[in-house]
Amino acid sequence: MPYSLVSAATLGFDLVRLPGGRAAADALLTGLVADAEALRALAGVHPAAGRDAAERGALAVRARRARELAAAVPQLRTAPPGERAAVLVAQLERSTIGDARAVERVLRDDVLGPEHPAAAELDEPTLSAAADVLADAVVGEWAAEVLPPLVHRRLRGPLALARDTGLVPAEGTPDLGPATDEVHGLLTALGELDEDGRARWRAAVDENRALRRPWATAMHEASWAAHVSGRTRTLATAQLLAVRAFADAGFDASDGAAGVWNAVAGCVQGMVMADLLGADALAVLLAAPRG
Repeated sequence: MPYSLVSAATLGFDLVRLPGGRAAADALLTGLVADAEALRALAGVHPAAGRDAAERGALAVRARRARELAAAVPQLRTAPPGERAAVLVAQLERSTIGDARAVERVLRDDVLGPEHPAAAELDEPTLSAAADVLADAVVGEWAAEVLPPLVHRRLRGPLALARDTGLVPAEGTPDLGPATDEVHGLLTALGELDEDGRARWRAAVDENRALRRPWATAMHEASWAAHVSGRTRTLATAQLLAVRAFADAGFDASDGAAGVWNAVAGCVQGMVMADLLGADALAVLLAAPRG
């Protein structure tokens, strides 16, 4: 199943259940908020920079093999049909909706696509090199659990170098639309949760599950509002920041599978798009504790 920025909450559902999901979200965020200078810096740390043709060819083969290994991350559709009922809970905790190819595509085509505000300032080779660095990092973190340690380090190394040396700064406090302060406040509070706070979120999830509220319909309404208002990238940025906060809060893959991620993503979706949503959709999306 392909991902897109329009459905960033779905991508987030996979990321919060992967060991390297937080780091993968960070790589995607780097691409979303990077200006032209940052993208040029990323291109400058490309492993092939300054190499001869033979060395570049060897690096290309290495990258292809790494992606073949990354395909080993289990997906929901890969379980044998006869076993699906028996292993459903385990699958929801550890298996993904999309795959490494899908997350790389969303990085290259959506995050760094034509709507990226700095993309037009770069020539094609520079933009392509920057995309390679970010794509390697995203794939490496996505598949961290199944990749040999050396392969994982090679994939994430160039982006880590760019960050550690200050070539690519942290994203700071991105603009998240009219409710920027409120959304960042939610994410900060989420990231600081203790066990009691986590318990409140889990209890709210159980309560709202019993009410059978139309969460998916409300999420779709908010995604459509983001699309028609030109806020798709803004909403995707907020959801990826939520992946980071979810991990910092101490939630785990079981929480993600059990509905806590849906509650978090719903709150973020509702807050970012509150000015364009009806009262019914907002009531559904914001039906969770804020701290």
